[in-house]
Amino acid sequence: MSQRQIILDTETTGLYPDSGDRLVEFAGLEMINRQMTERSLHLYVHPERDMPEEAAKVHGLTIEVLEEKNAPPFAAVGREIAEFIRGAELIIHNARFDVGFLNMEFARMGLPSVEELGCKITDTLAMAKEAYPGQKNSLDALCTRLGVDRSKRVLHGALIDCELLGEVYLNMTRRQFDLMGGAEEETQQEKTFVASPTQRTGRLKVIRANEAEAAEHEQYLDALGEECLWRKSTSAGERA
Repeated sequence: MSQRQIILDTETTGLYPDSGDRLVEFAGLEMINRQMTERSLHLYVHPERDMPEEAAKVHGLTIEVLEEKNAPPFAAVGREIAEFIRGAELIIHNARFDVGFLNMEFARMGLPSVEELGCKITDTLAMAKEAYPGQKNSLDALCTRLGVDRSKRVLHGALIDCELLGEVYLNMTRRQFDLMGGAEEETQQEKTFVASPTQRTGRLKVIRANEAEAAEHEQYLDALGEECLWRKSTSAGERA
């Protein structure tokens, strides 16, 4: 059975989960066998605090906007998020940031951490740094490099970022996936070859050296001296 993968992103009030910042948006898109399923989870969350102007400029979510969307506090949706991601591989760009906020919010509710929920974490930022060292590896930069259309992304948003990240991840891993598929095909070909060896007919034609070639060979062996393995093996064969 293939493992569930969740393309995941969050938006927050700031950068520091240990200093009072809170999660304000969660999005997760389920993928199985490199195909998006119809299952997803997208939630706006009231942070129960003010929204810094700098953060609102990034994602466009002011407290007024969240209240208009009737966004609940995290305590009302935390268990739903935990059950949605449980046991899945999480595909996240800059995973340390999102996992840090999720673990902070889960801890406030007494819920298990992302790791304790049995999630495997794949960080596409780390993948990109390895694949494209010394280059810009933001989500925008990767979309441009890999030909992913990001024209709909006016502001940062967890849902649109998940959709873009899903395409980026599939592009970044396509070659690896193709190589894995090719390896399986090659293995099957090898099995077929072993099961049906080529049948030889007739006898091999032996072409013997002429006198001049034989004499030249003997001169070469003389130059090797007493340690010549060819003559030792020939003598042993004759004694046998």
